[in-house]
Amino acid sequence: MARDERQSSVEIRIGITNTGRELSFESSVPAEEVKQTIATALEKGTMHVELTDAKGTTYLVPIANLAYVEIGTEDKRPVGFVS
Repeated sequence: MARDERQSSVEIRIGITNTGRELSFESSVPAEEVKQTIATALEKGTMHVELTDAKGTTYLVPIANLAYVEIGTEDKRPVGFVS
């Protein structure tokens, strides 16, 4: 029996003002959904945006301190095994 499932992931990089480092992680949320979440938070003027990585870690990023958001393309990776 062969099993070849595909899991989608997208790399997200966020620059935050007044810091020398960026926040970088992979998320299983589709790229378009991440883009919409950030755009909605900017439009509504919310204090922060909540994003979750592929491992389940949640990040709260202050909207006022966003320098940039880079959303990579969705990458389909094989999960499981082939026998």
